[in-house]
Amino acid sequence: VGYSYSKHSVSRKQCECIPLRCYPIMFLSALSFAYFAKALSGSYMKSTITQLERRFDIPSYLIGIIDGSFEIGNLLVIAFVSYFGAKLHRPKIIAIGCVLMSFGTFLMAMPHFIIGRYKFETSVRSSVNSTNNLSPCPASSPESTRAGCERESSVSMWIYVFLGNVLRGIGETPVQPLGISYIDDYAQSENAALYIGFVQTISIIGPVFGYLLGSLCAKIYVDIGYVDMESVTINPGDARWVGAWWLGYLIAGAITLMSAVPFWFLPKSLPIPVDKHDTSCTPEQTRFIKDSPAMGHKFRPEEPANLHEMAKEFVPTLKSLLGNPVYVIYLCVTVIQFNSLIGMVTYKPKYIEQHYAKSASKANFLMGMINIPAVALGMFSGGVIMKKFKLGVMEAAKFAFGTSLLGYFLSLFFLAMGCENSKVAGITVSYTGVEGLSSHERSLFSDCNSGCLCSRREWDPVCGENGITYVSPCLAGCTSSTGSGRNTVFDQCRCVALAGSQPGNLTASLGQCPHRDSCDRIFPYFLALSVLSSFIISLGGTPGFMLLIRCIKPELKSLALGIHTLATRTLAGIPAPIYFGAVIDTTCLKWGYKKCGGRGACRIYNTSGYRIVYLGLTLGLRTVSFFLCVLGFALLKRQIKKEEKNALTNGNAELESLRKEENSSIHCEQFILALDCNPDRETRL
Repeated sequence: VGYSYSKHSVSRKQCECIPLRCYPIMFLSALSFAYFAKALSGSYMKSTITQLERRFDIPSYLIGIIDGSFEIGNLLVIAFVSYFGAKLHRPKIIAIGCVLMSFGTFLMAMPHFIIGRYKFETSVRSSVNSTNNLSPCPASSPESTRAGCERESSVSMWIYVFLGNVLRGIGETPVQPLGISYIDDYAQSENAALYIGFVQTISIIGPVFGYLLGSLCAKIYVDIGYVDMESVTINPGDARWVGAWWLGYLIAGAITLMSAVPFWFLPKSLPIPVDKHDTSCTPEQTRFIKDSPAMGHKFRPEEPANLHEMAKEFVPTLKSLLGNPVYVIYLCVTVIQFNSLIGMVTYKPKYIEQHYAKSASKANFLMGMINIPAVALGMFSGGVIMKKFKLGVMEAAKFAFGTSLLGYFLSLFFLAMGCENSKVAGITVSYTGVEGLSSHERSLFSDCNSGCLCSRREWDPVCGENGITYVSPCLAGCTSSTGSGRNTVFDQCRCVALAGSQPGNLTASLGQCPHRDSCDRIFPYFLALSVLSSFIISLGGTPGFMLLIRCIKPELKSLALGIHTLATRTLAGIPAPIYFGAVIDTTCLKWGYKKCGGRGACRIYNTSGYRIVYLGLTLGLRTVSFFLCVLGFALLKRQIKKEEKNALTNGNAELESLRKEENSSIHCEQFILALDCNPDRETRL
């Protein structure tokens, strides 16, 4: 979209309308939509982790591997896309990435259409008209194998979700490094922080809709339209419930595919804004300067790139980048903090589900409507603060550190906002109602259920009249049942009477008993503190990001962003969900089992243990990162002093050179060359 001025006087507004307003705004809008789409699908993925656990009968650490597969896709191509992509047609490369993301998202939904119907453990009879007393106590030992076992065990359907997430990660690779560097190249210097803050804000709004979509789909039964909903005896709050997880992936894939369209119509490069030219230059000189090699980092000619030369320069360029100590320390700090952030965000909906006894739908709704908007507001406010107060490099670093430290101290209060374990007979309380069982005292069998051949593997909870949950009607000692479907009531439950229920009151109803009122009173305070701490921490997001791209040389921006993304994906995005999930698995009190044997998904956790390991790991990682920040401040201060000294020396030489020039056109060229052509000059905020 290069343009030329006529020899006659032309107003600035007439010249800048199309190339300087329309195209940058188009690119900013397209990039914001792409950020929204990728954030929506990514957050939806995290909102479905409990649904995927239950549907495929897998533990949390395996869900962590699936979640980390997105980063594996990034790892495969990020360094090459960041380096080579910066020298090619960046908008079209972003468009190709969006198409790959959409195909990967569609692939993640595929298992639903090739796997059988979801079947959960239940003792409830499905006959609607049945009024006879039916005993939940089996007359013989439960069968160890069932029909269809061999077919379902031969293929692990979660592999399709894994591969789809890898493809989605490959497609997402060029969006951030190429998009941000494109904006920073062609935006006015004072607006770059605001534009990047706007894009980052949109990327935070995406998860709002992602979690809301997850909340909606979690309410819908997984096989809706294929089963009679009257025969489904569980509700969304049950540990066996699986929502329509596949539906959201189809919607997210369609939105991501739409986001690719605008990039096909955008140019490879843009001219520099008119207000960056020296006012003493004539229009003809301005055009010459715009197209001259001196402005090479601002206007890339439409010439074929020499891939061989680019490849030869890659290793020296990478060595130069990693030789910047401030950049290396920044990488270490962000890697550690991203471990904490990714692990926390991945399992936060599950934490709300397990700790505060909320359904997956409600947990996702709260994440989308309360927590994520606070983060978006914080990111945008950080960009506004940078623009208004014109924060320098050191001021931005101090601001980011201060907000992170304040948010850390607020997060310590989460450790005090705990709930007690649910009362589950044989797991957290004895059959007589005594709480605080040790691991060797736990037993699902007692004298009250010894007359039945109950299975210890089933999870079909019922709530006794005494407020205690029993793993199954059989283990509750129930000998008969009345009603059918959701209206089933179990009678003559001997274990219910053993735990102090009133004589003659021996019934149990479907589902777990609700948590105590004290836990419900704590939950609003947990939400309020979560919103406040998220807002404060996110305030430093944009200043911290601008610190990254301003502490390096202009020609290294794309590669620096790519390496930063590579490091956080590889060392945080991949391992964090896995080891967070593995640690959470250690707090499981009752595992489900697959049809063909083998451990499946966890049914109930030790609430206190879950809180300690989840919050302790999150806060511990952030503690380590603060120690590295001290070293980072010392290195940054030394680098700033060195730059100021070099700038003073170069400024004196430039001033002497300008004094010797008498021609206006020569003066204009020297001004631009002195300002932008020095390869050692580093950008400032």
